[in-house]
Amino acid sequence: MTGPKARVAGAVAAIVIALLAGVLEYTRTDSIGQSAAAFAAGLIAMAVVGLALSLPGITLQGLGLGGLFVLAGILTWTATKRPGIIWAVLAVEVVVFAVWAWPWLRSARSLSRLGTAWLGLAYWFFGILGAVFVERAGHFKVAGQRVAYAGVFTLAVLALIALNTTAKRRGRDLSVGMAAAILLGIAALLLVGSGSLFDKVHAVPDNASAHLMTDRFWGGPGLFYHPNSLAGLMAVAGIRIGFDRAMAAWQRLGVAALAALVLSISDSRTGFVFAAAAAVLHLGLVLWRRNDDVDRLPSRSAWLSVVTPFVVLLIVVTLGNGYQFLLRDRFNNQGDDVTSGRTDTWRQVWVDWKHAGWAEKAFGDARTSRAVVERVNDGNPIEGPRRQLNTDNAAVGAFRRGGVLGAAAFVLGLGLLLWHALRRRRDGTLPAAWFTIGALAVVPTIATEDWLIGGTNGAIWLLLAAGEARTLLHRDEPSEVAPAPEPAVA
Repeated sequence: MTGPKARVAGAVAAIVIALLAGVLEYTRTDSIGQSAAAFAAGLIAMAVVGLALSLPGITLQGLGLGGLFVLAGILTWTATKRPGIIWAVLAVEVVVFAVWAWPWLRSARSLSRLGTAWLGLAYWFFGILGAVFVERAGHFKVAGQRVAYAGVFTLAVLALIALNTTAKRRGRDLSVGMAAAILLGIAALLLVGSGSLFDKVHAVPDNASAHLMTDRFWGGPGLFYHPNSLAGLMAVAGIRIGFDRAMAAWQRLGVAALAALVLSISDSRTGFVFAAAAAVLHLGLVLWRRNDDVDRLPSRSAWLSVVTPFVVLLIVVTLGNGYQFLLRDRFNNQGDDVTSGRTDTWRQVWVDWKHAGWAEKAFGDARTSRAVVERVNDGNPIEGPRRQLNTDNAAVGAFRRGGVLGAAAFVLGLGLLLWHALRRRRDGTLPAAWFTIGALAVVPTIATEDWLIGGTNGAIWLLLAAGEARTLLHRDEPSEVAPAPEPAVA
């Protein structure tokens, strides 16, 4: 069913779901005010669903690729104590990606040409070697788990390569469906967290660090996601949708409004930096006049597109209380450390590496499958237990997981990604504006987030991989993307 009847049915369904959110909140709090706030939050969540499903050119494959990665990322925080659920999703990914990636060998020929492959895959293979060569109890179990992780993510990239041929022939872009999947994930978090969306204290997962950040939005019971990851998803979805002139004006403005909301409730400095870098880069592209028409000034719509991201950032800094969270320490026990303990983690990575044997120096830490970091000053009592920490730095993360070779692969991959984002096609045009901006804007976030090296939180990495695959594999064909960027959001 399509047309006016479908839109009316969709609107009615959205209102009913929002009403249910309000009713559930009333049964929990006996507060009409809280119930009304939950109803409003439910309406926002359903509006995001409508925005996601309205995007032109959505493909089932793009929606599936993005959706499975978003789901796996959310489950890393929702099902932390139930790893079987996470492994079940990874098993589904293996089957789906293996089918879409066929024929595997033909797709594998292009694998080494992608910078994102070097960024998000190489360290897994080096880590497997490290786990095999090290002499420690359980090292073969770690190697086996890393084989599984490497298989999942390699198949995902192979699927991107294989599907690009079909998608290109049909005039479709996989990244549109992936962006829609990200919006649907955000909508789900807003819906389950509708009861505390507008509160000062939010529901958080049963996690020691999360309990110290109840002022940040994580979602709600049954569905949680780290605020930094949530903000990163919002930023990259805003870049993909907002910098594409094929999107309608209301879609670009809608994603701008959503970005202002999500960046505000997540209190994410990394997400803010990601969005700010995109805004500045977009301004540079407009001034550079991507169409190289030196006799014509940028159009009125182009100037409007320049202003929009900065308005979003201004809203976050003022109404979203960005002036409070951008420079403060997250954890009271870390003193004045604005990195929230990250520098101590990086220092521990270096200490561990210096004391490691040759295998772990060359191929990465082999104590756990994800090479988590443990340090004494993690906020827990001195007697433990110790927290298992991420490196929260993509370059340090590649070094931790893949050793010296992993760090070298990261540098190579980043160089290839940026080269492909800036290199002109043979017809003289540049890659799609969203990919150029996204690849460059993600660079500052290397300092505080792991998402550029993929993993179960790798939806951002996968979306960039989709843009790179489309750009690289079809760079000799006439461009389908108009060269001048149009109204956009960060």
